[in-house]
Order: sequence, then structure tokens, then C-alpha cells
Amino acid sequence: MNSRDSILARMRQRLGRTAENAVAGRAGIDAVLARRAQGPRPALDADLAARFRACSEALASTVEIVARLEEAPAAVARYLAAHDLPRAAVAWMQLAGLDWAGADLRVEARTANGDDLVGITGVFCAVAETGTLVLRSGPDTPAASSLLPETHIAIVPAARIVAGMEEAWALLRDEAGELPRAVNFISGPSRTGDIEQTLVLGAHGPYRVHIVLVAEK
Repeated sequence: MNSRDSILARMRQRLGRTAENAVAGRAGIDAVLARRAQGPRPALDADLAARFRACSEALASTVEIVARLEEAPAAVARYLAAHDLPRAAVAWMQLAGLDWAGADLRVEARTANGDDLVGITGVFCAVAETGTLVLRSGPDTPAASSLLPETHIAIVPAARIVAGMEEAWALLRDEAGELPRAVNFISGPSRTGDIEQTLVLGAHGPYRVHIVLVAEK
């Protein structure tokens, strides 16, 4: 049992939650979520990908659109070359099958450590309303790959762009069942304005966020 499991076990014990009453408890929670009325929301155009791109760029991310997933390695290579960045990176396991070597890149499918300067990830989904990347942690989708490197490159399928945060959480509940250990919402490079109200990028994470938007549905 890890620390998280131990903490949750103690909480269940204090709440009197057992295997017998857990199903009814979960049903009650689902019922509350289902009948909860949403508050006012801004109207969005039908083109969620265009809205996502505009909002991402407003947050200091950069975006390149490619037609197919197979074009992503070449797009990553162009970005790294344009910014004089290392042509070595770590990537999520689900991206290992792409032809990185064909784009003259050295990409290792593993989690990032403190020495890795470029991390390449996919997304669970993306939010058009705010230009936000939604990453679900797991054994093959480690959170460190988007947090430790100075440069984070995210490959975003247009088909995984949802309108707002409400849809993102609904998709997580529908597809993931139980919430993962961590869900990270990333809106542009890390930043802070704590020191003399001066905006500083890369304060607590990547200096750069580049998005490769895959247009194919």
C-alpha cells in the first residue's frame, strides 16, 4: 500500500465506507453531478480547434498544425531547429512508434528526469475555451515529462478538443472510470508575477510550450 492508498483507506474508515455501501454512495455522488445545473458559459464558435489555437497563443504557447499524426516528428524537428534547442527528447510510451529517427531526432520513450531539456507528450484532451492541455497521469503518461523539461511539446489531436472544463471532466469520468493519481491542466508556459508584479516565464516548470495540432479526425 502506498501513501495515497493509506490516506484514502483512513478516510473511508472514518466515513464508515465499506464495500457494501460504496456502490450506493457512488450512485448518490453521480446523481448529484448529473442534476447539477451549469452556470453561465461563453458562446463558442463551432470550430473548436481554431478557438483552442487562438487561446493557446494568447497564453504564450506556440502552435503548428499538421494534417496527420505521422507528420508530428518533422514538426517537432522544425520547432527545435528554429529555437536552437537540443534534438534529443523524452516522450510518452504511446508516441514511441512515431518515426523520430527519420526526423533526425533522438527520442527516448521514458519519463523525464532533471537532465532532460525537452519532453514530448500527448494529451488526454484539450479545452478550447481556455487553450488548456489536460494530461492524465499513468504508467505510460508520466506527469514529469510535461513538468521537468524546460521545453514541453504536446501533440494534440483535433478530435480530442472539447469546448470547456465541464466537458473535460465529463470525459474523464466517462473514459477513466476512477480518477488517476493526477490530472494536470496546462495553460501555456509556467509563469509567475509575484516579484514586483513582473511576469516571469518558466518559474515553476517549462519555459516553452509548443503544440503540434493534428487536424485529422
